[in-house]
Amino acid sequence: MKWKLNIRSEIKVAVALIGISFLIAFGERKQGGSVCKDILVELDNLHENHFLDEADVLKLVENSGQAIRGTGIDRIKLKEIETKLKFDKHIQDAQLFGDLKGNLIVNVELRRPIARIVQQDAPDAYIADDGVIMPVSEKYTSRVMLLSGGLMKKLLESQDLNKTDEGKQILEMIRFINEEKFWKAQVAQMDIDDNGRITLYPQVTGQKVEFGKAISIENKFRKLMIFYKKILPQRGWTKYDRVNLEYEGQVIAE
Repeated sequence: MKWKLNIRSEIKVAVALIGISFLIAFGERKQGGSVCKDILVELDNLHENHFLDEADVLKLVENSGQAIRGTGIDRIKLKEIETKLKFDKHIQDAQLFGDLKGNLIVNVELRRPIARIVQQDAPDAYIADDGVIMPVSEKYTSRVMLLSGGLMKKLLESQDLNKTDEGKQILEMIRFINEEKFWKAQVAQMDIDDNGRITLYPQVTGQKVEFGKAISIENKFRKLMIFYKKILPQRGWTKYDRVNLEYEGQVIAE
């Protein structure tokens, strides 16, 4: 009798598992074969950048060259649309999938600007936190540090600071400044000449800071902090016009 009860229990468990598998398979078939009723945009915008909004993304999807609404979701080339969305430099990532209600979900992550390239003879552009250069927008202006100088044309041509060693060093320096609360508030602009030599223009103090190339970044900013804390309070905030940090172990002020 005990043996028969165990057999019956095992049969019940097996039947339940088959039933669950059938429901899962049915749900997957229903999702894959359902007709797209609507397009829902989910904008992942943790940093509140408003270069694009939901309507802009929706327009990009609708102009992707595919019929969306009224088409079976399993027949829509989702990866192809994702790739086209990511052609827009403001978009860092895009994922498309269908839900059980017949909606096409478009999840988009926007890039975060960390610096703005300014030029007298060409359009401005932004540098994103991943190093990609993206165009400005008529809809939104981000308050970030400014970059200028002869090197800007070369940076713009690269379209990504990660493509060159020089670009990587500049990106590292921008990130360092933005991650330190004091320096983010203090450094208003970086002017970079054709040779990669940097001059900083601060928000508060009047001295221009001759930084040199974007190497030994942390050490140079440590020297500049000593200058701000120990030299300027004693000599006066307006006494010096320029500060040079290029030489090892020295701060030259004139």
